[in-house]
Amino acid sequence: MLKQRAFRTALVILALALAGAVIALKIRSTAPAPTATPAIAAPVLEFLPDDLITVTPHELRQTITVSGALRAVNQAVVKAKVAGEIREVLVREGAAVTAGQVLIRMDESEYQARVAQANGALQAARGQLEIAGNARDNNRALLGKGFISQNAFDNSASQYAIARANLDSAKGALDVAQKSLADTVLRSPITGQISIRSVQQGEKVSADNRLLEIVDLRRMEMEASVPATDITQIRLGQPVSIRVDGMPQAVAGSVTRINPGTQSGSRSILTYIQLDNPDGALRGGMFGEAELTLSQKKGILSVPQAAIRQVSGRTIVYVIENGVLAEKSVTLGLEGNDDNGAAVEVTTGLASGAQVVKANLGNLQAGTPARLVTNAASAAARKE
Repeated sequence: MLKQRAFRTALVILALALAGAVIALKIRSTAPAPTATPAIAAPVLEFLPDDLITVTPHELRQTITVSGALRAVNQAVVKAKVAGEIREVLVREGAAVTAGQVLIRMDESEYQARVAQANGALQAARGQLEIAGNARDNNRALLGKGFISQNAFDNSASQYAIARANLDSAKGALDVAQKSLADTVLRSPITGQISIRSVQQGEKVSADNRLLEIVDLRRMEMEASVPATDITQIRLGQPVSIRVDGMPQAVAGSVTRINPGTQSGSRSILTYIQLDNPDGALRGGMFGEAELTLSQKKGILSVPQAAIRQVSGRTIVYVIENGVLAEKSVTLGLEGNDDNGAAVEVTTGLASGAQVVKANLGNLQAGTPARLVTNAASAAARKE
């Protein structure tokens, strides 16, 4: 009896276990399958046209920049040649004048009187010479007849020589008086413009007083200090590009003179750069910066200096190749300027047509997908 009851209990437990297993399998089979996680796309770097530069052969120049103030090549100071009172000043600052034009008239009455006095002395000397000449001729005739001694004739001849000397002296005095009279009228020595007027009508001035200053703005000059280490590369006639404060465009000039000595203290050498100014737009005292070309290379590849990076001891630039950002190891050469500003020659590592990231845009990673954004809306969104 006990054995049969135990057997029945075991069968019931086995049946319940099988039923539980079946129910668990049904629940597992009806549960939804887990959703697969989608793959995250790699980010794409977007560059504006201003971020990149296409490398092409062009000219690279090694230059130095010097500065200085402009001044007129031809300048003149009008000074009083005689003392006197200013009667008229016919020009003011800024007035255009031509060579020989009357600028100032002084009171001439005193000098007219001196001319008259010198002229009277000249006439008297001529009369004395005539008298002395007649006396000499008469004495010569008397000497020939033996009526006078040789000594008497020699005295008359000496008086004639003195009278002639007095006549020459009177002529010289008249010339001086006439010149002083002419000097009461002051004329312009050059064609140009009045820059300074230091006198007014009615003033009394002495000889050598500065009255006016005149400048000819048609040719200007800049005095610039060039370091002694670079002076050997400067030559006469060398073209120069000059940027002047207030002028929208650079002005062309050339080296016309080089000082033979150095300046004390700085040991630099003064170089004189001349430029034409036919329209008079440039003025004396304007400040300018001149760019002198020391050497140049044509048909070379170069990149902006800001594009150069130093990574793990290598000199590299970042380029976009086949839609991917890549590092290019480069060898550098001449440093200078091209049409885009400061640049450096690339002797190896780049080919013509390469698209180079021309500025430091932060931490760039080689292998990152990259593209050029040319659409205006995309570019605006990128900036935001």
